[in-house]
Amino acid sequence: MDVALGGTFDPVHDGHRRLFERAFELGDVTVGLTSDELAPKTRDVDRRVRSYDERNADLETELESIAADYDREFEVRKLESPTGIATEPQYDYLVVSPETREGGERINEIRRERGHDPLEVVVVPHVLADDGDIISSTRIVKGEIDEHGNIVTDD
Repeated sequence: MDVALGGTFDPVHDGHRRLFERAFELGDVTVGLTSDELAPKTRDVDRRVRSYDERNADLETELESIAADYDREFEVRKLESPTGIATEPQYDYLVVSPETREGGERINEIRRERGHDPLEVVVVPHVLADDGDIISSTRIVKGEIDEHGNIVTDD
């Protein structure tokens, strides 16, 4: 089975790792990584996003170890549009977080228009930080939590 998922992944955190693990449980994985042009447009909060090359290097490091655990293959491809790679016919699954479920529905509309079978959209629940709120890259960049959801304190 071929699995697609996408994002900005800046920085990678335990919520992303849960998405990756679920994807590798299902099959070989293609991750769409937002381009430098697309990344700011996909953010709810205006913040600096590291370059595609920096994010890609970190993402590949993360994916290598998880792919090895599941004996799966992976590929990272540049996303130039929000619907990206998942509209291509070869995929069986799309792994999303709760807030991107609607994007998965839109991708399936496009796939139907193109004569492709719809994807099975697999929604992976959020991982919560120690304070009960979700782990997010924005919270990490703001210095509220670390990549594992631990509260950052000023000692």
